Amino acid sequence: MSAPLSPRAKAVLRLAQPAPRRAWPGIALGALSAVCAVALMAASAYLITRAAEQPPILYLSLLVVGVRAFALGRAFLRYLERLASHDAAFRSLADLRVGVLERLIPLAPAGLARRRRGDLLTRLVADVDQLQDLPLRIVQPLVVAGLVSLLAVAGVAFVSPLAAAGLVTALALALVIGGLLSRVLAARAERAVAPLRADLADRLLDLVQNLETLLAFDAAPAALARVRDADAALRTATLRRAAGAGLTAGVVSLAAGAATLAALLAGIPALQPSAPLGPEFAPSPGVVDGPMLALIALTPIAVFEVFASVPLALASWRQVRVAAERVAETVPDAVPAGIPLDRGTAAAPADATIVLRDFAVTWPGASAAALAPVDLVLRPGERMLVTGPSGVGKTSLANGLVRFLEHSGEYTIGGVPARELTFEAVRSTVGLIEQRPHLFAGSLRSNLSFADDEADDERLLDALDRVGLRTWAESRGGLDAELGERGALVSGGQGQRIALARALLAGFPVLVLDEPTANVDPDRADALLRELLGAVGDERAVLLIAHTAVPDELVDTRLHLTPVG
Repeated sequence: MSAPLSPRAKAVLRLAQPAPRRAWPGIALGALSAVCAVALMAASAYLITRAAEQPPILYLSLLVVGVRAFALGRAFLRYLERLASHDAAFRSLADLRVGVLERLIPLAPAGLARRRRGDLLTRLVADVDQLQDLPLRIVQPLVVAGLVSLLAVAGVAFVSPLAAAGLVTALALALVIGGLLSRVLAARAERAVAPLRADLADRLLDLVQNLETLLAFDAAPAALARVRDADAALRTATLRRAAGAGLTAGVVSLAAGAATLAALLAGIPALQPSAPLGPEFAPSPGVVDGPMLALIALTPIAVFEVFASVPLALASWRQVRVAAERVAETVPDAVPAGIPLDRGTAAAPADATIVLRDFAVTWPGASAAALAPVDLVLRPGERMLVTGPSGVGKTSLANGLVRFLEHSGEYTIGGVPARELTFEAVRSTVGLIEQRPHLFAGSLRSNLSFADDEADDERLLDALDRVGLRTWAESRGGLDAELGERGALVSGGQGQRIALARALLAGFPVLVLDEPTANVDPDRADALLRELLGAVGDERAVLLIAHTAVPDELVDTRLHLTPVG
């Protein structure tokens, strides 16, 4: 027995299911297309059998027109149904994906540090994509199959109640046996596929991103073995799920044959010669002639073609449940300690003076503060050096200033409490250049232009010139030079300069430089600092975090952090 859905998973499913005004056009078109498919089979069977009796062609004209109309209607309505239903599903998934990302943004990056990247990517991509099955493979097929089955049973009952009873029995057996068979053989595999897919993504990502280290320590074979194990587990679950679906389809086919056999057994004893055609001809209830026998015998085949989606919808429901729970678990019920709670509504003030009083931050899941209370005042144009032993909280201070972490005490920008400012206002005022700045796998232009999407090439090159990289960039092919995955094709110092050029384009009034010389040779550290601070200019405030000596002439004030407690 499956555990009940959590309230958050139910909310995810409500978002995944399109609103009625979007969903009903696709459902209606799908039902009409299915009705045309069944009617095409019935009309074709009747037409071919009646035509074998060689009546005057005049009396077959209506049937000929009907067969053509049903054939065209089946294809045309199916095409329209695909357009309408997929458009509705994709719009709902877009809203859902954006909603999940909006809830994750306040948690990034600190609140996501404990999550595996491969698993998070799988939840945001594969699991959200899985939710499209709710409207397309569950709700719509169930509604369409139920409606078409009722209409078909009513139509067959008009000709032969016994054949209709056989059709109902076959439909019920297909539903019960097919559903039970799928549940017994594939339910566990269907629930396991999504977690196994995430585990494989995690292991692949770990192998690719850490390949150099794994090769250096001869650990690559073990990592490859872990990937193979994860792939084998996922393949086994997928095959088991496919086997369940295949056996379910076989049960449905057997039920369709049984319904046809039941129709023949009910119709043959009551078979009568065909009534003469004429203006007064009309089929009578209970009268089974040759054409009507063909109709009730072949109609179940078309009905079961539509009904085959019902057991598969039940299997899809189990997969959608798992995906909904995984998507719902991406963001916790309560925001963990350390994550900013107050989004604020105020815009960025003109004055970028930063004042901290008893300022401290806490990392998510930690019971103690990561930073001892800090007091500082940083005015426009000032340069402050923050020092302290490793682990004292220098990076925590930087993360708190851009509100990646929740803070206690007082934090104001231009006299306005940071909690009253929007996250965007804070982060458009305070720019953070991390110790290891992230460089995207793309060109130099793409890594710069997102800081200012209106900047032309000349402005981008000017920013590179200010940080001393213009000549280097031109030697590498200009702005189209590729930087590689996470900046693999550039050195640590070049990465810092590119990040600074990006910050200059963004125009932050306050810059926080977290260990900018950590990846640079010691004999080049002072020169790099001078170049970086010179590129910043005198109008911006700079908070420089370093654990090595910095010449006095490069900074105005110093702040030494002490360990917590």
